[in-house]
Amino acid sequence: MRALRVWLALGLLLVGAAAQAQTEAADADWRYRIQPGDTLITLTDNWLAAPRTWRDLQKLNRVPDPLRLMPGSTLRMPVAWLRREASVAEAVFARGQVTRQRGSASEALAAGATLQSGDRIRTGAQSSASLRFADGSRLLIPADSDITLEQLLVLGRGALPAVRIGVQQGGADSRVTPNAQRVPLYEVRTPHVNLGVRGTEFRVQTAGAQSRMQVLSGAVHADGLSPDVATGQGLLADGAARSVAPLLPAPDLSGLVPVAERLPLHLAWVGGPTGAVSWRAQLYPRGDFDQLLLDAVVGEPATKWPEARELADGDYTLRVRGIDARGQEGAAADAAVRLQARPEPPFIQAPVPGAVSYDGGMALAWTRNTAAPNVRLQIARDAEFKDLALQPAAPIDAASYEARLPDGVYHWRVASVEAGGRSGPFSDAQSFEIKPPPPAPPPAEPEVSGDQLKLRWRADPGVARYELDWSRTEAFEGADVQRFSTDKAEVDLPKPSPGKYFLRARAFNAAGAAGPWGQTQMIEQPYPRWLWLLPLLLVPLL
Repeated sequence: MRALRVWLALGLLLVGAAAQAQTEAADADWRYRIQPGDTLITLTDNWLAAPRTWRDLQKLNRVPDPLRLMPGSTLRMPVAWLRREASVAEAVFARGQVTRQRGSASEALAAGATLQSGDRIRTGAQSSASLRFADGSRLLIPADSDITLEQLLVLGRGALPAVRIGVQQGGADSRVTPNAQRVPLYEVRTPHVNLGVRGTEFRVQTAGAQSRMQVLSGAVHADGLSPDVATGQGLLADGAARSVAPLLPAPDLSGLVPVAERLPLHLAWVGGPTGAVSWRAQLYPRGDFDQLLLDAVVGEPATKWPEARELADGDYTLRVRGIDARGQEGAAADAAVRLQARPEPPFIQAPVPGAVSYDGGMALAWTRNTAAPNVRLQIARDAEFKDLALQPAAPIDAASYEARLPDGVYHWRVASVEAGGRSGPFSDAQSFEIKPPPPAPPPAEPEVSGDQLKLRWRADPGVARYELDWSRTEAFEGADVQRFSTDKAEVDLPKPSPGKYFLRARAFNAAGAAGPWGQTQMIEQPYPRWLWLLPLLLVPLL
């Protein structure tokens, strides 16, 4: 009885295997559309490999007359019967650290290089490559990837490329040219899942114990899963487990500033969609998605690329995808970006931001761009530079400028100008303020009290301290000049000896700026009265 159960199980297994083989055989047919002048004999010569003959085609398709075929009808040709020839791929783009390993030899991969079956391609950080296959299908290899071209074949008369790609690490973005046959002839294999497609656009990433795949158009068949993964769906292969879920919609890039005038390149967008925990941002030349220039995964809706200094000014496309909690990258949104950062603006040297001047002018200074030494200067009353207070008509051929302006708050910026007159972007604006100086103190009122000379004057608002000069000469020169400082509108001095003295005062505000000297004041310290009687006392002695 036990033996009978074993035989029954084995029989069912064989029946299932046979059914599966029949299904695969049925699926492995190329549907050829008959053209005028075709015969079974000419088709056999053009497409089939030995030992297949035209009689095999006749029997399979039940053709009554091998010399008379109806144009427009279809003819089944099993893919297994087709003639196989080695094919090649072409590297259409390579950037950064991209290597090709063929056997034991490894070399840098450059655009225009020919690739063949068995070649292994590795990309480093911020590096990428794009390949083109015989039928025009494209493969984009992003940074930090390890890809093997396991099979590059052409079936029949060069009509059906058969491509198999191994993704050991990183990613592979495929754009497969549609074809009419029912069997997948473009395969991608990862350590966790094998994928077969006929004509579609999809992305694959593999890392650790997981592989992910996102279908952008068409459908992709995954082993161990039925039905196929459709457009807008993502597959997660975690070991042997398979799960399919919808992809996130495209993020909103409407808030992106379309012109970038600063390096390093900083781009920010609104964010979203709901469910996005991070984003993948990529930069391409405008409309050319074979050339991946910059690539980053960021945790906020913004990216900053120091590597953009290597890029020329021009038009680019920013492509952004949201990434959900499962690590699946969603649909992409594209936005046009113009890089217009050269000639780069000078560095500001003086004044410091928020500087205050009390003399009616401000000394501005900057570095000079050696490629564009002249400077375009703008000074405005508003931060948007709509109300310009000063803008020299000609570029300034110097590294400084003395601006004389009325009292007020101003904003200023500079831009480098090339010899031909082309101006680059402005520097970040800085502000300064011109204020009136502190008022000169009013004349002092002297008062002698004991051995002290007290001087008092009217206090003015905004004054932090006063400075007084005391001298025997009106020119305030010589070693006898004394200087006193006080934070009050008065000062106590030692009572001077008899004679004439001169004094002047000036005020300082809280920022330490000095006002003008006040008018010079003269103080005459009288001689003692007994000195007037001294001649009379001397008369009796004469």
